Amino acid sequence: MQTKTNPNGTVTMENARIVFRNFAGLEGPYNQAGDRNFSVVLDDELADLMESDGWNVKRKPPREEGEDPFNHLQITVGYKGRSTPRIVLIGSQTHKRTVLDQDTCDLVDWADIQIVDLVIRPYSWSVNGKSGIKAYLKTMFVTINEDPLEVKYAEDSSGQDPGEGLDE
Repeated sequence: MQTKTNPNGTVTMENARIVFRNFAGLEGPYNQAGDRNFSVVLDDELADLMESDGWNVKRKPPREEGEDPFNHLQITVGYKGRSTPRIVLIGSQTHKRTVLDQDTCDLVDWADIQIVDLVIRPYSWSVNGKSGIKAYLKTMFVTINEDPLEVKYAEDSSGQDPGEGLDE
């Protein structure tokens, strides 16, 4: 993954690996109903750097000997404030773009993802003497692996319904 801190404080992550996807905001053992979020996996070096800057990096020790620790940063997908995220799905072969909103962003939960590029924005917080930086999604482009039939019929430029003329 390539990362870059931008002059406005946002962070661009290209070819990111995302886990714990909950764009629908479903209630679960680690999530309150309505809280939309996901995590991006960080290598040790990036996790150390972001943690030293104040980001809320989560770390899980290796499950087995010889395994690397698992580092991730939870990113909130917020539609309640003045700055809503821009999420775009892109077909890997057709290159068709679909802009998602709060009613359709849950499609990312089940997408067969090939590549994710995203920009996060920081939110500095301070409560009861503790402080840190929470990550909010600003922009995300998700390239998805397309179903072969979707590709086949997306390329059909005849304008004819593929099922037309079939006997019922």
